[in-house]
Amino acid sequence: MAINRLAEAVETLKGIGVRMTPQRHAILNYLLSSMSHPTADEIYKALEGSFPNMSVATVYNNLRVFKEAGLVRELTYGDASSRFDANMGEHYHVICSRCGKITDFDYPSLLNVENEASRSTGYKVESHRMEFYGICPSCQQREQ
Repeated sequence: MAINRLAEAVETLKGIGVRMTPQRHAILNYLLSSMSHPTADEIYKALEGSFPNMSVATVYNNLRVFKEAGLVRELTYGDASSRFDANMGEHYHVICSRCGKITDFDYPSLLNVENEASRSTGYKVESHRMEFYGICPSCQQREQ
């Protein structure tokens, strides 16, 4: 599955004229195989052993390219670091209020809620975001 997603992502980038460098390929592969919603710093640290000449700026620049191409979304939840999610399907997040871990949560789309928000306010609603906050199982274990 991840291999197909990687191939599709590479084709999307090539289609808009983005040259595939080894670093770009590695960052994209890391994002597509990660379920942890990593920060740019976490991606850099995970790949620096394989790419000693790569900088954090390279990671940020590539994340911007991927975001503009519609391959990743940037998650900002009030802490200092943006996190990146390569799952572009409709889904929601549960966030640990202790450690900041983000876990995907599937739920039927809230399209009806968007439509009602549009109808009752006159806004042209383009998207929505819903997140839940709590304490993850690991933090619960540490607290016991």
